[in-house]
Amino acid sequence: MEAVAGCLGGIGNSRNRWSGEVAVAAFGQRVRALRTERGRSLADLAAAVPCDKGHLSRIENGARRPTSELARRLDDVLGARGDIVAAAHLDSVAADDARPWETAELLRRVQADDAAPATLESLHAMVFELCCQYARQPAAGLRVEAHGWMREVARLLHRPTGLAAHRELLVAAGWLALVVGCVEYDMGMRAGAEARRVAARQLGDEAGHSEIVAWSHEMAAWFALTQSRCRGVLTAAEAGRSAAPGGSAAVQLAGQEAKAFARLGDVAAVRDALARGRTLLDRMAAPDRPDHHFVVDPDKWDFYAMDAYRLAGDDELAAHHARTVLALGAGPDGEKAPMRMAEARLTLAAVAARAGDLEQAVATGIGALGAGRKSLPSLLMVAGELDVELHRRFPGESSADEIRDALRSIG
Repeated sequence: MEAVAGCLGGIGNSRNRWSGEVAVAAFGQRVRALRTERGRSLADLAAAVPCDKGHLSRIENGARRPTSELARRLDDVLGARGDIVAAAHLDSVAADDARPWETAELLRRVQADDAAPATLESLHAMVFELCCQYARQPAAGLRVEAHGWMREVARLLHRPTGLAAHRELLVAAGWLALVVGCVEYDMGMRAGAEARRVAARQLGDEAGHSEIVAWSHEMAAWFALTQSRCRGVLTAAEAGRSAAPGGSAAVQLAGQEAKAFARLGDVAAVRDALARGRTLLDRMAAPDRPDHHFVVDPDKWDFYAMDAYRLAGDDELAAHHARTVLALGAGPDGEKAPMRMAEARLTLAAVAARAGDLEQAVATGIGALGAGRKSLPSLLMVAGELDVELHRRFPGESSADEIRDALRSIG
């Protein structure tokens, strides 16, 4: 327990470590990595952009933030396929993430031995409901509500209790940390989301809850995917499977692997990962609440398949799965899964572009970017890939710029 508290304390006390400057440094590191991969010197890149070499050096070192125009020029010159544009946008959001360590302070209080839960059943019911609201509720409001319940957990844990009740509160805190981390990452708060993810893993370890641990690794895989670290996805997937090989997280990790392999161009591995995930999913009973974010909804498998097949170049299968996602996500009270549906529309836009229908591709893509509940990193990644597809297939067409213009206004 002391080791967990100590690690959480390190998160809470290192203000500079989690400041917006860290995110800006991450942008600079991405530019430097791509420049090195392309075999370009700093002077060569500065001349091609063009910009001042010293200014570019300071951006790579995290001492300066880029303008949106400079980020776009760097993306074009380095052939980053939208990665650098997306990173610049997310860094702008992350710079406002001023207090990600606040939750770590609350979680450190959760470690107290003399804690005592009075209403465990009600608490677990509320945590469960928050997990079910994830896909539909506005991110900012959901984040505030989940933070409030983390404070309630901390309060309960300051009462005397037995070991069994203490463990149950650790489990509740672990799920809350996962929910908050996912919401914050959706909002572009990368530093805060990573702090929550680490806390969830530590709480899961202390409580002996393997599924919480596995979901913390699934979050790491998601973070790596949207930051163009495909090998990091595979590493996180292996760790998550080891933690809970037969759980819901293992299914979702197989989907993340498929998406990573697709971006690495390994079509055989894509099909293998999808087959493994499908086999795991078919062995599980249908969930009573498929809207629970940490219980894999069987309908979500079409979401993973459409993305993987889009990148693998199988437009027919990609479109089939995307249309299925849209059909399953429609409900009498509105869209049940707006984030999935937005990416499904982007998939159909990419398929339209490959078929030569620029008008349909742009209209569908613009519609996708207007979703109310969105995950910024995932949406920017897929929309950036669509933007590259449009400019590759329709060079010089002014309407192809509409997606890029819409990307700049996402927030």
